[in-house]
Amino acid sequence: MDYKKFVYMQKKREKELKAKSTQIVVKEIRFGPQTDEHDYEFKRKNAEKFLKEGSKLKAFVFFKGRSIIYKDQGQILLLRLATDLEEFGKVEAMPVLEGKRMIMFIAPKKKK
Repeated sequence: MDYKKFVYMQKKREKELKAKSTQIVVKEIRFGPQTDEHDYEFKRKNAEKFLKEGSKLKAFVFFKGRSIIYKDQGQILLLRLATDLEEFGKVEAMPVLEGKRMIMFIAPKKKK
């Protein structure tokens, strides 16, 4: 077999595989530990829109300074978001505290 033909066919196969693959987009939503009701609803609607588009969602609560003492409020906020978005996506990772951030991932549900 000709080497140039082999390289050409290999590049062609790789190009086909690349065309079939999908790019995963991760959108972020940031909350504070004492996010107000109106702000929460606004961000929830945006999260809903992101999940409908097919993007993954990274929701996190950022604790500034001494607000780290409200870890439980941050966890409650993220779990509330997860229950509100239950019909649009499923929780990939439960809320985990990493430094000054409590992070949770939500993946969109597959379309039928």
